Amino acid sequence: MPEKLGQSRLRFMSRHEFTDLRRLWIVCGLLVWWVAPGRLVGEPKPAAVSSFNSYVSVVEGRLSQQHRSQDPFLPLMTLSSQSVQRLREGELIIEQLTPPRGADSSGALLHHWRGTAFVPRAKAVDFERLLRDFNSYPQHFSPQVVQARVLVRQDDHLQALMRVRQKHVITVVLDTTYDVTFGRPDAQHGYSISRSTRISEIDAPGTDRERALNSSEEHGFLWRLNTYWSYEERDGGLYIQIESISLSRSIPNGLGWALRPYVESVPRESLEFTLRAARSAIQEKV
Repeated sequence: MPEKLGQSRLRFMSRHEFTDLRRLWIVCGLLVWWVAPGRLVGEPKPAAVSSFNSYVSVVEGRLSQQHRSQDPFLPLMTLSSQSVQRLREGELIIEQLTPPRGADSSGALLHHWRGTAFVPRAKAVDFERLLRDFNSYPQHFSPQVVQARVLVRQDDHLQALMRVRQKHVITVVLDTTYDVTFGRPDAQHGYSISRSTRISEIDAPGTDRERALNSSEEHGFLWRLNTYWSYEERDGGLYIQIESISLSRSIPNGLGWALRPYVESVPRESLEFTLRAARSAIQEKV
């Protein structure tokens, strides 16, 4: 009897694993279909850009008020004491802040995520130095950041160019330009605001055929990306928090069941990678 039960369990596990593998094949096939040349979508519609800008305006208003106050400078008060303790023990807290009904309108999807980490013994000045050193980004944020350089620097404001690689089921390379502003209310608190001004999808990167796709050729993997860092020195270390708001193409009707989990996982995984890499970079300095 135990032998028969064991064989039955193995057969059940095999069917379960086969089902998961079949789903993966289906998703991979749909993604290949989704990114086929005939599925190019070009620039986002004006209504989608307007909705994105309105949403960003509300978030930046909240952050501006937050950065003017030291109590709280970071919204840690929204976390339970157990969550804060988890931060102190080295865990990351990742939250999805996208509106519950989703921002799927006018052929676009809005994604909003926030991540928080704690770095023992680190100082605010350590993190500010890291954020400002764009030339070291490929070292600290590899393999996601391939190249980075400052185009224009003026006091607490700069324009920067980065080439980034996103590798999930497929690999996408983008050249991104940002306006970045830094703020330091005092020695224990700081923040940065990074707004994308141009995002270009690169075809055949690293080859003789490399070129930036024009606005009518792009697949719409990423149309906009704003990143907001806030950090606070206390409790014997540094709390660092990142928020990202991005805009990408929407999912074709009828494919949400297969593609939505993948599409929504990309901005989360990107944010989590950036947060982990930043924490590791600071830890090396303390």
